[in-house]
Amino acid sequence: MSINLGWGGRIRGLFADSKGPWGPSGSDGAGEPSSNNEDGQGNGPWGEPTRRGRRSGLGGGSSISALDELIRRSRARFGGGGGGVPERPDRSLILWAVAGLILIWLVFTSFHSISPGQRGVVTRFGRYTSTLGPGVSLTFPAPVDRVKKVDVETIRTIDMGSASSDDLMLTGDQNLIDLAYTVRWNIRTPELYLFQLAQPDETIQEVAESAMRAVISQVTLNDAMGDRRAEIETQVAENMQRILDSYHSGIQVQGIAIKQADPPTEVNDAFKEVTAAQQDAQTYINNANAYALQLRQKAQGEATAFDKVYAQYKLAPEVTRRRMYYETMEDVLSKVDKTIVEAPGVTPYLPLPEVNKKQQQQGPAQ
Repeated sequence: MSINLGWGGRIRGLFADSKGPWGPSGSDGAGEPSSNNEDGQGNGPWGEPTRRGRRSGLGGGSSISALDELIRRSRARFGGGGGGVPERPDRSLILWAVAGLILIWLVFTSFHSISPGQRGVVTRFGRYTSTLGPGVSLTFPAPVDRVKKVDVETIRTIDMGSASSDDLMLTGDQNLIDLAYTVRWNIRTPELYLFQLAQPDETIQEVAESAMRAVISQVTLNDAMGDRRAEIETQVAENMQRILDSYHSGIQVQGIAIKQADPPTEVNDAFKEVTAAQQDAQTYINNANAYALQLRQKAQGEATAFDKVYAQYKLAPEVTRRRMYYETMEDVLSKVDKTIVEAPGVTPYLPLPEVNKKQQQQGPAQ
């Protein structure tokens, strides 16, 4: 019996320490642990009232329960001024921070600035609703409304054609031609461009190649390499636009530019020689036509002059005949060496042209 009382005293001394596991449990002025609460009732080792205290509390004693006291002491230990963990932030600050984040989210997802060269495609829960023009526009915030900006003024280009045999095209006269050309296009209707074509660039390439082959198959090789390039480019652009419109692609074809039109590489050198020979033949033909035109114009001028002389001859035949004789003799005699001898008794005319000729011949010899 004495052994049990000894162990009980030790246990009571352990729990009656001046500082329990949740802080001081209260003491009197001499520093001894106090086992009585404000109502004179004893407290347990964890700060709770004893059975006698609990009974007196139920009967009209202390109004603070053990749980409230425990929470109060926990706050005092971990959040008080003793240098522990900082106190919990004020609930009003959290509310202001949340309100600021919501305001920023509304501003950045509801107001949209569209530049002059762009259009904004609005989707509501993934479904197209409208298209925004240039300027500042207001929509529902994300994720309700989402805006996709699309550039509608930039002219895009796609280069087509290469030197491989797979890209050779068959002309109307059963010849092969290697074409290299450029397709220029832009976006006309952004909502159709975004939702109707899964791969716009690949679609444009295939449509351009199909339209070019259809047009090349109707012309000859010389036409494709010669002066009908502009006509071919126009026809290809029109065919492409018709096909893309049938797809509801929202794409506008701006034009086609043929950069290269050559025969296959294997026969390119021989074809160049043939082309050079054709150009030489065309040059000779042009020179002959120019000479014939010159002669024709000269003959027409002489005929016109003869008509004028004939008109004068009909008015005065004798005078006109004499004048024509003098003009003809003057033209003939001016080109030959001559000596004029007058009637007998007159000193002959000195042949000065002959003398001058002899002097010129003797000059270099000296």
